[in-house]
Amino acid sequence: MADASVFRKVDLAHGDLTRCAVDAIVNAANESLLGGGGVDGAIHRAAGPALLEACRPLRSCEPGEAKITPGFDLPARFVIHTVGPRWRGGDAGEDETLRSCYQSSLHVAAENGCRTVAFPAISTGAFGFPPDRAARIALETVGECLAQADCKIDRITLLFFSEEDLQIAQTALEGILSPR
Repeated sequence: MADASVFRKVDLAHGDLTRCAVDAIVNAANESLLGGGGVDGAIHRAAGPALLEACRPLRSCEPGEAKITPGFDLPARFVIHTVGPRWRGGDAGEDETLRSCYQSSLHVAAENGCRTVAFPAISTGAFGFPPDRAARIALETVGECLAQADCKIDRITLLFFSEEDLQIAQTALEGILSPR
């Protein structure tokens, strides 16, 4: 596990991902990458129709993978699209796929010179992943990335749609920082 000092580079916040002025925001997309509901739909609406046109040639994205497009009308320079796992009870590789979403997104961000990245709570909406479990996986994974000597990311924001989900993430971070 990452040293507690790496979490100084992680912000937990409540807010609107489409308003984040960062190098890249991460879209909790569906496999088609052609827009949908929740975070995905909000990002497509805020970025404008050019985002849909940029996603078409990407064809699709498998769960756990990540692909990048420009941010168009968003304050973020890029949108990194990742497809999270659908919750099937926890025994179908969901944790590993969610971890891969964060790892793949951060890898794509670094490859494209992004120093600041904002994530939503991937898979916790319509895909049904338990928010407490998802928060712990997200925090552990971004912490591991930031702890690597060659990490090129300076700041990671985990942005939550609800105050309740933000509190869940803060509790998960406390658990990571002071394990029993």
